[in-house]
Amino acid sequence: MPPTQRRVMHPVFSLCEVRRQVSRPPPTGRFEKRTIRSVAVDLSRMDTSLLKERALTENVSSHGIRVATEHQWKPGDPVLVISMQDAVWCQARVVYCKPLEKGGFGVGLEFFTRVEQWAKPP
Repeated sequence: MPPTQRRVMHPVFSLCEVRRQVSRPPPTGRFEKRTIRSVAVDLSRMDTSLLKERALTENVSSHGIRVATEHQWKPGDPVLVISMQDAVWCQARVVYCKPLEKGGFGVGLEFFTRVEQWAKPP
């Protein structure tokens, strides 16, 4: 074979290996399980609107929370989360905002830093 041409070796998978790869469920994007917990939090937009809203969490983890809000929040926006009850003060970003059947919105927030107070069930 001339030196300018190289053989490209392709990996060979057995049928079992291919089935194993195909049968794996896609990742959900969660780092850890959420704990169902209702905690009062104050949410503040960190832009010029300075919108503030008191909300209740539906579930919590050390990496994020889901809250029920009255106002619509824009995915990607930075939010300040404060919980006096659990002594939490942290920055987060809006991951999603979905309308709820009963009115209002379900908002998923991802924390920029880990929140140890919400790492374990109460």
